[in-house]
Amino acid sequence: MAVNVSNRKPNFKNIRSHALNSTKKKQGLNLVVVRDVNGKKYRVSAKELRTLKKDQQIAA
Repeated sequence: MAVNVSNRKPNFKNIRSHALNSTKKKQGLNLVVVRDVNGKKYRVSAKELRTLKKDQQIAA
C-alpha cells in the first residue's frame, strides 16, 4: 500500500455553458507511485517528483 506524502488538494472550478449555467468540476492531482531505496512505496504528485529529482533526494 502506498502512503500519501503530499498535502496538495484537487482544484475545483466551474464549467460554464453558453446559457451561463455553472457546474462544479473537480480536477484531481497527477499522483505517481514511487519506491525509495528500502522498497517502501510513496504516492507523490508528478510536480513534487520533479522537484525531488532535481534536488537529488530520490533516485531517477
